Amino acid sequence: MKMIAPVLTVLAAILLLWYAATVWMNSQWTYDQAARAGEEVTFSELVTDTLTQKRPVLPAPHQVAVGLWEGVAGQKVTSKRSLVFHGWITLSATLAGFALGTGLGILLAVGITHSRAMDLSVMPWAIASQTIPILAIAPMVIVVLASLGITGLLPKAIIAAYLSFFPVLVGMVKGLRAPDHMQLDLLKTYNASQGATFWKLRLPSSMPYLFASLKVGVAASLVGTIVAELPAGATRGLGARLLSGSYYGQTVQIWSALFAAAALAAILVVVVGIIEQITLKRMGMVQ
Repeated sequence: MKMIAPVLTVLAAILLLWYAATVWMNSQWTYDQAARAGEEVTFSELVTDTLTQKRPVLPAPHQVAVGLWEGVAGQKVTSKRSLVFHGWITLSATLAGFALGTGLGILLAVGITHSRAMDLSVMPWAIASQTIPILAIAPMVIVVLASLGITGLLPKAIIAAYLSFFPVLVGMVKGLRAPDHMQLDLLKTYNASQGATFWKLRLPSSMPYLFASLKVGVAASLVGTIVAELPAGATRGLGARLLSGSYYGQTVQIWSALFAAAALAAILVVVVGIIEQITLKRMGMVQ
């Protein structure tokens, strides 16, 4: 109970500020409508109207909750209005991109750890690649691949992989270099090969770093997928829901999709955390 109370207090404060911001940001519409009708608006009428507008500037928390409920439980999962349907489209590209980015990051990290030349050549380029805004890269990737006849999941997966590989690369390099000189020297006295040193010392030592970076990478993959759905003019996926909501001024739809994406990211991070606990426990690294 002592741990729940602070969380509930912060949540209540956020909701209070959110409702206050909703009344403030939506009040102009209410005042404009009253001025056109030649009427005056009382405070209670102002609050009631600003919290129930169909196209508010800022939706109220209960409006977003209703939008989420209708999108998740109020539609068939095969309906194009279902957030479950759109979430699955986004999730499939996210997982594909996450797998690509993780594989690329691990392979590059192994090469960088064992090759001085790769460390000096590949690592600076990997760092430089992250300085390019994803909003600039995504349209180029979509257009180039579309000109080659490649559409659908793959372009989104590539963009997701672009965002996810770097955290994995950095975390894995740090993890593979985690063993100290005494441990490495000990294996040398046993005449262990480079491969044996990798499998028996470097790789196990890198596991905590790898899973920490995977949690960042999987969330980044989701962001990359949603961004990739925007310039493609997609009609399916959470990015498409955001795009259509912005076209038609459906702010409740936009916020519902945002919260659905946040919930999906949280679930993915939790899943990675569960896999981490199982893996580290089997390796004897946690109790």
